[in-house]
Amino acid sequence: MSDNFNSKDYAPGSIESLVALLSKLPGLGPRSARRAALYLLKRRDSIMQPLARALDETANNIKVCGVCNNLDVVDPCSICTSPKRERSIICVVEDVGDLWAMERVAGFRGLYHVLGGTLSALDGIGPDDLAIGNLVQRATSTEVKEVIIATNATVDGQTTAHYIADVLADTNVIISGLAHGVPVGGEIDYLDEGTLGAALKARKEI
Repeated sequence: MSDNFNSKDYAPGSIESLVALLSKLPGLGPRSARRAALYLLKRRDSIMQPLARALDETANNIKVCGVCNNLDVVDPCSICTSPKRERSIICVVEDVGDLWAMERVAGFRGLYHVLGGTLSALDGIGPDDLAIGNLVQRATSTEVKEVIIATNATVDGQTTAHYIADVLADTNVIISGLAHGVPVGGEIDYLDEGTLGAALKARKEI
């Protein structure tokens, strides 16, 4: 099949459905979604069809790790089961994107715990809506000696960090946070490797 786009090959409703779905992606409004849809339609063989297969394969194969809530093709995930990871340190992050950012630094060899968001009174998100209970269970195991709270330097992120620190206060683990290399109002996934690596090395006890 040719990559050349012929509007007669598609019913308008199908294209509109594609645009509507694309517009739900972060950073894509209706206009950007239409441009993205047209780009894909013009490159059906080289991009659109491989992308569709990759999306289908990912949707069917990706699992949520029952230990840390990471995304992987296996459960528990490859990080949790790796014999090369330092099992005495757990780094707590808001979502999987932050975990990926930490892994890009390549300087942290401990384990992770993905909360699944932050506490937010405005959005009605409380402690029971996050994976905080599982974190407490993991932190009280005999192996764990330190918990690094690496939530974003936003109001909700810092509120969540303080809450977790309070919950873990009666445990025997060291509770630390990222140093001020992470700018206030910044998000971990947008930081460069140098800034994130320096912040991780300069973490301090809360």
